[in-house]
Amino acid sequence: MEHNQKINCTVTSCKYNKNQEQECSLKQIIVTPIQDCKTKNPDESMCSSYKYDAENQ
Repeated sequence: MEHNQKINCTVTSCKYNKNQEQECSLKQIIVTPIQDCKTKNPDESMCSSYKYDAENQ
C-alpha cells in the first residue's frame, strides 16, 4: 500500500531539504537510535538519511 506522507524538515545543511518549502525530498527516511534507546526520550533518535550539502552552505 502506497502512503502519501509529507516529511517536514528545517535542517538547511541537508542536501535533501527543499529549503523554500522546508520539506524533505526523499520518499522515505531512516530513523536510527543514537544510543541504547531505553529512556523513551525523543532526542535519542536521528535521521540517518541526512547527507551534508556542501554546495548550499
